[in-house]
Amino acid sequence: MNQTSHNSLVSFIWRIADDCLRDVYVRGKYRDVILPMVVLRRLDTLLEPTKDAVLEEVRYQKEEMGAVEFDDEPLRDAAGYVFFNTSQWTLKKLHSTATNNQQILLANIEDYLDGFSDNVKEIVTRFKLFDQMRHMAKKQVLLDVIENFVSPWINLTPHDQEDPDGNTLPGLSNLGMGYVFEELIRKFNEENNEEAGEHFTPREVIHLMTHLMFDPITDQLPPVMTIYDPACGSGGMLTEAQNYIKEPDGPIQAKGDVYLYGKEINDETYAICKSDMMIKGNNPENIRVGSTLSTDEFSANRFDFMLSNPPYGKSWNSEVKYIKDGKDVIDPRFQVELTDYWGNKDTMDATPRSSDGQLLFLMEMVNKMKPAGTSPLGSRIASVHNGSSLFTGDAGSGESNIRRFIIENDMLDTIIQLPNNLFYNTGITTYIWLLTNAKPEARKGRVQLIDANLLYRKLRKNLGDKNCEFAPEHIKAITDAYLNFAPVEREIDANNDPVGIAVQVFDNEDFGYHKVTIERPDRRRAAFSADRIAPLRFDKSLREPMEWLYAEHGEQVYEPGFLKGEQKAIVAWCEQQGITLNAKQRGKLTDTSFWTRLRDLLKVATQLMGDIGTEETDDFNAFRDAVTKAIKARKIKLGVTEKNAILNAVSWYDEAAQKVIAKRRKLSSGDLNDLTTHLGCATGDLGDFGWYVQPDGSYLTYETATDLRDAESVPLKDSIHRYFLAEVKPHVEEAWINLDSVKIGYEISFNKYFYRHKPLRSLEEVTQDILALEEKADGLIADILGVEVATKLEPAE
Repeated sequence: MNQTSHNSLVSFIWRIADDCLRDVYVRGKYRDVILPMVVLRRLDTLLEPTKDAVLEEVRYQKEEMGAVEFDDEPLRDAAGYVFFNTSQWTLKKLHSTATNNQQILLANIEDYLDGFSDNVKEIVTRFKLFDQMRHMAKKQVLLDVIENFVSPWINLTPHDQEDPDGNTLPGLSNLGMGYVFEELIRKFNEENNEEAGEHFTPREVIHLMTHLMFDPITDQLPPVMTIYDPACGSGGMLTEAQNYIKEPDGPIQAKGDVYLYGKEINDETYAICKSDMMIKGNNPENIRVGSTLSTDEFSANRFDFMLSNPPYGKSWNSEVKYIKDGKDVIDPRFQVELTDYWGNKDTMDATPRSSDGQLLFLMEMVNKMKPAGTSPLGSRIASVHNGSSLFTGDAGSGESNIRRFIIENDMLDTIIQLPNNLFYNTGITTYIWLLTNAKPEARKGRVQLIDANLLYRKLRKNLGDKNCEFAPEHIKAITDAYLNFAPVEREIDANNDPVGIAVQVFDNEDFGYHKVTIERPDRRRAAFSADRIAPLRFDKSLREPMEWLYAEHGEQVYEPGFLKGEQKAIVAWCEQQGITLNAKQRGKLTDTSFWTRLRDLLKVATQLMGDIGTEETDDFNAFRDAVTKAIKARKIKLGVTEKNAILNAVSWYDEAAQKVIAKRRKLSSGDLNDLTTHLGCATGDLGDFGWYVQPDGSYLTYETATDLRDAESVPLKDSIHRYFLAEVKPHVEEAWINLDSVKIGYEISFNKYFYRHKPLRSLEEVTQDILALEEKADGLIADILGVEVATKLEPAE
């Protein structure tokens, strides 16, 4: 079916909604009727030619065999499909024999729906179709809707037909039927203001994905092939992949069997996909309904090929409980084994942030790959993602761990950047990821990046956000670039603008980096004062409500049980101030012992101030020693946390103050050897790692200034120490490397790799443009700038 016929068919079906349902449903509910009716009519048209054969088989089983229950196999054979209908009715017969009695019509329809095989009945149930028909019958529009769907002006059969005027109505192929569904659903989503993540994959993108998936291995396909889509939608990717493999005149000429598997969470879309599987003779039981992330439906399966366009930018909060228990990942699909900087193996989190679950679908497919040891081709994956999968998440995060696992296990083959506005309901930049666990020798250890964002042709009319598409020559250019596996420099046109395709090939390690914390010493001044120690009366995290309570009630807050009676007032005040309290915090605010401990800490600080005085010093080390001696002299029992709370209250950072010592250590030759081996440096370089030798041979380490702490991303191919000496130490002499903080991360930046500087236009060109615009503005700019109109078009010198 050509694009014109496709659009005409969609428009006809769309008009049925406006013509018949306007006063019966609100506009946002049209889809609840139209989509299931399209499915029903499609199945009905496929069964019409074999209706008599099916009814004869029904008669034979009842009368000749005396069967109480039907034998499905002969009925499927008679129908020619994996579904059938044993009732006397078709939609055309229901329409032609109908009267104005809605009850009789509804009873006949119920008999018609009950006559379908169980696999169709499930679809009808998912669509809640009979409930919709009952509602339409009550509103006297059911017959009108049926009449439109059996109209001679619409052709939902796979064969060409003529309309009453003798014009040919092209047959609707199975693939064409899928696109009709997708276009209708897109329009309904647009009407209902569905979010951008609910989109469908354009056919030319699926064509490209199938070329990329199968073209490199056309002569190596196994005799039995399995294809899986964990977010299969209406099944477009699955059926297109099958069509590409089985096309009689196609490039593959595969003789093997193809089995399709998928899972879809939306009932409507699942019903559409399942009906499509039945129409094409695939096993509909391989299509499952539900959340792929919550339940590992195909845990025992491994697949040869996987294609998917998972939802991106969508929260998976509702499924977190199935994947994580607190911070622990409990679903093995989303755990990966990685080594840290020191070579220690560990099982790590492979879950992205809860606001975007697209990488979980990629991990689901990675989990379903066939080991290359048991299948020579291993598995191949093609998955569509937005840009966040390339770079969001710092080193050690779930997103980075996913990228790292895929790249370090040499599964990432190619990433292709697509044009903007290529998809129906989103205009953002998208990418196709190609993965395999059986790379050919020439590709091992390497990753290909293809920038195809300038390859497109404009549509004559936008389809939602989609304003462009791939032409066949664009698909061929991308596929050829992929197969050639060689760098391609982008061409530049006469206007110095980039055109065409660009390709670069990288080593796996090029995308990795060490995230290194760079420390600087803490330098503190200190002095006791009443104002500085006063806040010790209150907990830092609850300072505002505690200050308010103390100002309101004074010493009463220390009376046992008093604050229990103020619970409602506390909650009300916090709500007015926009302060959110959890149960633990509310408990602390009304806990007299909690208040008392803080008051006692303030008393201790007051005593220490009396012992030490209020003189200010830039030597925090001596000040800290004096506080420690005073505490011992008074025999005060003070924990480390309480002591640090006092010291922090009466000290502050000052870059002119002395460095704060953390520890002083004497190192034996064995200790020194262990330390240099651990850090991978010479003894003379220990200062670069925070170990400073003293004249007496001891080593000092300093407390870190957390506010001055910084981080550097050092490429895996570079040395952390070399990078530090070249890029950090010349600018901050007293900084050091915290090597124990190192984490390994991976990210991919198309902007960095394919950026091309476009020189600014010359001053002369800009001047001419300004003056030309000024001429159009009737001399306004000339008056403002004092430029003579007669000279405004003369070239600038």
